[in-house]
This record gives sequence, structure tokens and C-alpha cells, in this order.
Amino acid sequence: MTDLSKESLTTRRKAIKTAAGASVLAGISIPHVHAQSNEEVKISLIGCGGRGTGAVKNALSVSGALGPLKLHAMADVFDDKMERSYETLAKDKQVGDKIDVSPERRFIGFDGYKKAMDALNPGDIAILTTPCAFRWPMFEYAVEKGLNVFMEKPVIQDGFSARKMLEINKKAKEKGLKVGVGLMCRHCKSRNALKERIDAGDIGDITFMRSYRMQGPIGSCFTPVNDTDMSELMYQIRRFHSFIWLSGGAYSDFFIHGIDEMCMMKNDFPIKAQAVGGRHYKDIDQNGEMVEAVDQNFDSYGVEYTFADGAKMIYDGRNMKGNYQEFAAYAHGTKGSAVISSAGHVPARSRIYKDQRIDTNWRAKSDNISWSFPTGPRDASLEGNPYDIEWEVLIDAIRNNKDHNEVDRGVAASVTTSMGRMAAHTGQEVSYDQMLNSEHVMAPGVENLTLESDSPLMPDENGRYAKPEPGIKKDREY
Repeated sequence: MTDLSKESLTTRRKAIKTAAGASVLAGISIPHVHAQSNEEVKISLIGCGGRGTGAVKNALSVSGALGPLKLHAMADVFDDKMERSYETLAKDKQVGDKIDVSPERRFIGFDGYKKAMDALNPGDIAILTTPCAFRWPMFEYAVEKGLNVFMEKPVIQDGFSARKMLEINKKAKEKGLKVGVGLMCRHCKSRNALKERIDAGDIGDITFMRSYRMQGPIGSCFTPVNDTDMSELMYQIRRFHSFIWLSGGAYSDFFIHGIDEMCMMKNDFPIKAQAVGGRHYKDIDQNGEMVEAVDQNFDSYGVEYTFADGAKMIYDGRNMKGNYQEFAAYAHGTKGSAVISSAGHVPARSRIYKDQRIDTNWRAKSDNISWSFPTGPRDASLEGNPYDIEWEVLIDAIRNNKDHNEVDRGVAASVTTSMGRMAAHTGQEVSYDQMLNSEHVMAPGVENLTLESDSPLMPDENGRYAKPEPGIKKDREY
């Protein structure tokens, strides 16, 4: 085992210590690079899909009271995505006047992220919203340039990239850089109010939690054989939800929020997982014709996580048409129970019950409710938007030189998610440390990819991709 692997064995506990928001930099006096409130801070967007475009809008929407902020550069490997993102933002009535990206600052290619960051000054912000396979080399370059960072979840897809991110983050801390991770539920007003009550003992000791994201096919979780004129690499990036090496697949990309919000309530990350999962009828509608999907995802997952104190956490996820749907999370304790979130990310509509009888209808006036997050007139949500709040916190930290680094916690949430995914894909019990120190490097040489490169995952002669085979492939997912 390498020295880096040995050091990484303790990262779960380190992340737990900061999970409630305490900074690992508290009390340390080191030089910082930060912008004063009247200085303009520039942003470079790297990864111009829907989430990246949304992150820019969130940042620019909340920045007014916190000082001037502008989008200055953009980078992607697809010019159509970049142009669509630029047009969407430039035409937006709320933020359009803060879009200042001339054509020479729009970069296409795998080295575009370096050019977009080179266009910034130390203390500016790089938004990293590409698939997570590219996260560590981009984070490394941002830290080298002295840039603050906002990165989307998940931040890793395998143990190798987790170890890389933790090592790079040591340098980010030394430089006093501010880093936000897009697990925005951690910044939700309703969830945090609930957490305070759980921490105070309102439901007793948590013994069991459960979360569901049962939905139809979304994003690019199903993918047919590549019969396009795109290279394998570009085809897979275009459909990144389908490929474990790129995004962690559907499990990591879609389900991490529900897993992380349960860990938030528990003030802990689990130590191991066992799971089931399967592929039933993997078909996709392609131009009105149903064709076989050949991606790496299962279409259903059921994962049992175990915490150090023996408490259990269940995650059930599904991407299949015509089935029961639910998108919610719950906690059960020795004195009562709680709804962590009701229907999606926001509004959470968190509430506490005196016993284990949870009513999934948040409007119901059940006699066993002991607390619920308040609502406004006609039950209007007062929770605010956590996508905005996470940016308020980040920009405030940059402007006022406050400690803010969410990477260790983001890695812990991503490793926990990957641990459950690997348990389902291998059919084995997988521990946190096994996942963190797994030797299967899913994207070798990712930092050197070009537009002409082969993909780290190439199809067989029939155009099919290596898929998980539980009980057969026991120590790697494909």
C-alpha cells in the first residue's frame, strides 16, 4: 500500500469531523488570496451542460449584494453545448448583463480548461461541472493557479481519484482557497433546522434511515450501440450517465444527494455496504424504435449501508418506466421519526413525528406531528433555494476571507456512494476503506486525453460495453 493510501484510510473520520460545517482550517493563520467586496471577481465555466449553466446562473443571481461577479471564460469539448449555454445565459433577463465571454475566451478541447483558467487571476472562481472523471486534473490545475473552486458532485468515481482529490486538497487548504461542492442539500434551511432537532435528541438515537429515488429513465442513463459518426470517447462523454468511468454511472450521479442527506442527519458516514441490483429489460426509444441499451448501469439498486454503531441506512434507486415513483428520505429513531425530504431536492418540507407512523402527504395534519418546518401563506415554501444558498456561502467566504472547503466531505459522500454502487455491481460486501483504496483505476491517463484519443472503455466487436457481473467479477465493477 502506498503512503497516500495509508493516509487516506482516515479520511472518513476526518470528513465526519467537518460534516456539520466546522472547517478543518479553523484557528490556523495562513496567507489568503481573496477579493475585497468592491473588487470584481471573474468566473470561468468548465463544462457547459445544464448543471454548469445552472451553476453560473445561481452564482450571478446571488452575487449582487456580495460584490460584482462576471462570467469571463468558458470551456467544453462540444461547441454546440458551449454555444447553447452562452446564448441561454446571455439572454437571461436576470444575469445576462453579467455575461462577458468574448469569442476568444470560449475554448473547445480537452485542454480548454487550462485556457479558461489562464484567463483568470488568483482569487477568481473556476466552476467545474464536467463529468467527475476529469475532476482531479482540473482541480489540480485550479489549485496551482490559486483559484477558488465550485465543483459539482460526485467528485470522484473510484478510489484512485478519491486519493488524488484528498492529496490535491491539502494544497488547496495550504493556500487558503475556498472550495464549494455541489451537495446543496447540506445548505437547505429545512434540513438544517431538522438536523438541529435531531442533534438535540428529538427523535432519540437514529437506528434506521431510508431514501428513495424511484423514477423513469432520465438523463443519459440508457445508451444504445454507437452507430453515430462520433468517436467512442466523444459519444460516451455526450452520454456520460451511462458510463461508470466517467460519472460513476446513474447510481453515483443521481443518488448521491439522498445518501448524503442521510449521512448529514447521522453526523457520520457508513463503514460498509451490501447490495442487490439488476438489469431487467434494458431498452431505449431511439427515433420511435425500441432498441437494446448497452450501457453499464443496472436499472434498479437496493443498498444496505451499516454505520460504526450498527445503525442501518437503506437506499433504493430505480430508473424504469411504469413503476411506482418516490423521491424522499426518512429517519427513524428510538423516540420518533422524521421526514428528511419529501419530494425531490427542494422544498424538503422536513418534519418530525412522535412515533414511526409517517404520513407521506406533507399537507396532512396528522395528530402525531411534533414539528414541521414553517410555511408561509397558502403553504408557500420559506426554505429558499439551496442551489443559491451554497453560492451565497461560497462568495461570502471569498469576499470576507472565511474558511470554506467542502472537498473532504464531498469525497466522503462520493466514496460512500461508490461503495454502495460497487457492492451492487460485484455482489460482495464492500467497506469504505476497500472502496477508497481500490486499485481499479477506471480512467487511466484521463489528464492526457485529446479529441483524437480512444476512450478508456472501448466496446466489444458488437458495440457492447463491459457491464457489472455480480459474483463473477468480485473485485472490480467491470
